[in-house]
Amino acid sequence: MKAPRISVAAFLTLLAVAFIMGANHVLARQAFNDGVSVATALSARSGATALVVAVLLLIQRVPVRLNARQRRIMPVIGLLFGIQGLGLYAAVARLPVALALLAFNTFPLWIAFWSWALYRRRPERAVIIAMPFLLLGLTLALDVLGASSGLGAAGQWSRIGAGVGFAMLASSVFGAGLVLTQHEMADLDGRVRTVLTMGLVALIALGAVALQGGFQLPRSDAGWWGLGLLTLCYGIGISVLLTLLPRLGVAGSSPILNIEPVFALVLAWLLLGQSISPIQIAGCLLVVGAVMALGLRKS
Repeated sequence: MKAPRISVAAFLTLLAVAFIMGANHVLARQAFNDGVSVATALSARSGATALVVAVLLLIQRVPVRLNARQRRIMPVIGLLFGIQGLGLYAAVARLPVALALLAFNTFPLWIAFWSWALYRRRPERAVIIAMPFLLLGLTLALDVLGASSGLGAAGQWSRIGAGVGFAMLASSVFGAGLVLTQHEMADLDGRVRTVLTMGLVALIALGAVALQGGFQLPRSDAGWWGLGLLTLCYGIGISVLLTLLPRLGVAGSSPILNIEPVFALVLAWLLLGQSISPIQIAGCLLVVGAVMALGLRKS
């Protein structure tokens, strides 16, 4: 079954979410550069989001009711989003922000895989056609042969390997989490879904904080600004995302979010002074173009 076409308003909303989430990751890198740990940032953003949405639920008297299947699946979704958050922030801390997001934003392919693996929904022909373009673009963007960096393949992978691994781990579990959210949680109020998911993610992050010996906080005002604003951006972005996607269908709408690396590329250049080579930019645009064409094709 193909996903329904989305409205112009929904399309623009998803673009706004992509910008906000791109800003969140650039601000996260600013915080990491100032001494904040991945677990500290994840616990702050998820805990604050869960708290704010929980207060709204109480004010609006929204009932929190889950059926038996949802109660079994919700912890799994929380665990997946927790791993995704730790993995993606670990990648952002190790790679240029745009490249970390580019590797992560191959998650539409993981969505297709998990839809088949969990619900036996075969990938559409367009997904198979798009795959080589995605892989070629990713190869160019990450400079896997080390041509742009001059380090050679071995030297380049020693520099980016860990970051790419974390990004791909985050991508795979995020795809699984979105598929489960759409198929198992679509009937659950988006605000309830957000507070439960973020609450579980915050608990996972606090566990990671405890394992590292406590919170690692910013050393200067720049880091505090980064930590505070990333929390604000993430809270807005993920709340809208988790509310919209089950209604729109993840397979059809999630590729629109892949414009995020382009926003992050510009913001990271403006705020952090990060830049990549022209051939890497071309690879980035190839990936973004392929996944957007995949998601915006006519039903």
